[in-house]
Amino acid sequence: MKLIDITAVLLSVILAVFTMTACVAGPASAAAETMGNAFRSLADIKASGKVIIGVFSDKSPFGYIDAFGKYQGYDVYFAERLAKDLGTAVKYVSVKPASRVEFLETGKVDIILANFTVTKERAEKVDFALPYMKVALGVVSPDSALITDVSQLNGKTLAVAKGVTAETYFTENHPEVNLLKFDQYTETFNALLDGRADALSTDNTEVLAWALQNPGFTVGIPSLGGLDTIAPAVQKGNAELLNWLNDEIIALGDEQFFHADYEATLADVYGGAVDPDELVVEGGGESYED
Repeated sequence: MKLIDITAVLLSVILAVFTMTACVAGPASAAAETMGNAFRSLADIKASGKVIIGVFSDKSPFGYIDAFGKYQGYDVYFAERLAKDLGTAVKYVSVKPASRVEFLETGKVDIILANFTVTKERAEKVDFALPYMKVALGVVSPDSALITDVSQLNGKTLAVAKGVTAETYFTENHPEVNLLKFDQYTETFNALLDGRADALSTDNTEVLAWALQNPGFTVGIPSLGGLDTIAPAVQKGNAELLNWLNDEIIALGDEQFFHADYEATLADVYGGAVDPDELVVEGGGESYED
């Protein structure tokens, strides 16, 4: 065979291999770029038999795992009802405060029900449904050195969880306060218990519940910053699931569902220390976001 013929054959083989590789790699690469980012439709969720919901596993009494390894709490009670009305089971995914947005953006969950405070910054990245709870920030500290005013935190160490509204509030409004940041809520309370922090700030609903269960600590600042709302969130642009959630929340309001949720999951924790009407939002209520 002449040299020119051999060269032509080699070039044909190389071109064929390159073309086959491009055809295979092109679609695969595109799929890899979108995998995990596309949200599931209602039909997808129902067909799968499971709705995937992100909740906390260490934020009692709103989302936690009990002694039997089962998810419990105010948000979990709500999640169970959503699954029932969708006609599916529910798959829980444990999330950290700072991972809630990322888990929606990457399609790891269909819905976040992890005590998620509505903020303008978060609303740029996820879509919030109607609210089901009201909340402000609170500060808990030892009775022996009780913090009753923010000015007392000047130069002190305040424990907060990363990615929560307390971190944002103190960073923007009180840079003089030393923030000790943790990934998990359990770690923040442990820091307060062992004296690494002088106080702790998170949602007032949580610090009040914790103080009632931990003698020697008091919520000296029961309400700080503006009044906010807690709401479910879905991936940005998933209008179908968002609309279903909004319709569901409105319908649940007709039966006073969230008051029943409160009685089942929070009443024993708070006793008479909290008026349910100060916390519960029925039927979507009104927005407290500025």
